[in-house]
Amino acid sequence: MLLINNLLIDEQIINTHFICNLQACKGACCVLGDGGAPLLEHEADQLERDYDKIAPFLTPEGRKAIQEQGEYTPSNSREYADYATPLIQQKACAYVTYDALGISKCGIQEAHEAGEINWLKPQSCHLYPIRIEQKGVFQQLQYDRWKICAPACQLGQKEKVPLYQFLKAPLIQHFGEEFYQQLDAYVKQKK
Repeated sequence: MLLINNLLIDEQIINTHFICNLQACKGACCVLGDGGAPLLEHEADQLERDYDKIAPFLTPEGRKAIQEQGEYTPSNSREYADYATPLIQQKACAYVTYDALGISKCGIQEAHEAGEINWLKPQSCHLYPIRIEQKGVFQQLQYDRWKICAPACQLGQKEKVPLYQFLKAPLIQHFGEEFYQQLDAYVKQKK
């Protein structure tokens, strides 16, 4: 485990190779699992505030699930967050959309790209497969190994891209440039 500022970093984030391979997995992380995407409290507030701007980008099934359950629900995975996105029939995230090839997309991100809202998507989705857990005064960044991401690991290995490099932009957005530079310097020194 590596410590940078108040962040404990799982060494697998450095040692695992990873590049999302949506052609292979079709965005399965948005439609499988045992709960919705973990949400920070301010993200739950943003979903409530921006829902009318996001709704036109969602599927009818997603809008129905949100109408029945609300813009967010209590999380069944409290170690990551108190709130989560609602699910369609206990499966797909209610905010999921699909492109012409059947690949899962994020309706929140589509609303952002259309200029309707000023935030991209929940931190847990932006950083996936990294999960954040509060450990006392520290936040722990963990690699969430899931078999549906095997094609991403294979592609990352082929291209020799470590997970932390694949997620450079989200890591900088959420933890700052200085954090990322320290992480990168540690990896280079380790080699």
